[in-house]
Amino acid sequence: MLEVGLTGGIACGKTAVRRRFDENGIPTLDADAVVHRLFEPNTSVSRELETHFGAKVLAADGSVDRKALGAIVFQYPSERRRLEAIVHPRVLEAIDSFFEAARDNSAVVAVVDAALMYETGSHERYDQVVVAYCSRELQKQRLMRRDALSEEQAERRIGAQMPAAEKRDRADYVIDTSGTMEQTLQRADTVLEQLMADAAKAQRKGAKTQGRKEEDG
Repeated sequence: MLEVGLTGGIACGKTAVRRRFDENGIPTLDADAVVHRLFEPNTSVSRELETHFGAKVLAADGSVDRKALGAIVFQYPSERRRLEAIVHPRVLEAIDSFFEAARDNSAVVAVVDAALMYETGSHERYDQVVVAYCSRELQKQRLMRRDALSEEQAERRIGAQMPAAEKRDRADYVIDTSGTMEQTLQRADTVLEQLMADAAKAQRKGAKTQGRKEEDG
């Protein structure tokens, strides 16, 4: 099975790409949804975040208030690193379980959508990495519109991540999301075809290797 990482800068369109893969029958995992579950009331993560950051990062129901937390971690890099140290190990555990389940279900390709893949070094665990990319200016405009942020707030959040252009340059495959949604989905389909071909090639190579081992045995 081909283990694929999908990433990109904030507001660069990777969610649309993941949903397209999902529509085409590919098992996908949204790492951000995993974080949402970890931030629910009375989880070990929400309690640890309260201990470190204080009750100000909790909503009335005891869940983590992502906006309140974001206001802190996007302003202070040391606090962002502390957040990552708390959350990322749990996310990686969920990813391992996802791939194990996909393999048990005979999936050929499985995809994890995670924003900070390059920043955390977790990109190294994937067979292929796909990056959703658009220009920084378009990224900023989308983020301001999506999250109702000022230009300064949007710039700070974009600046907290590796530049989207650097992610693009390090990717195995790039999906340009700067056009229409229809164009983005067509490009996602093209990349998926290439990933399926890569998976088939890897399977054939693995079968030949296994055959040689059996002959030698």
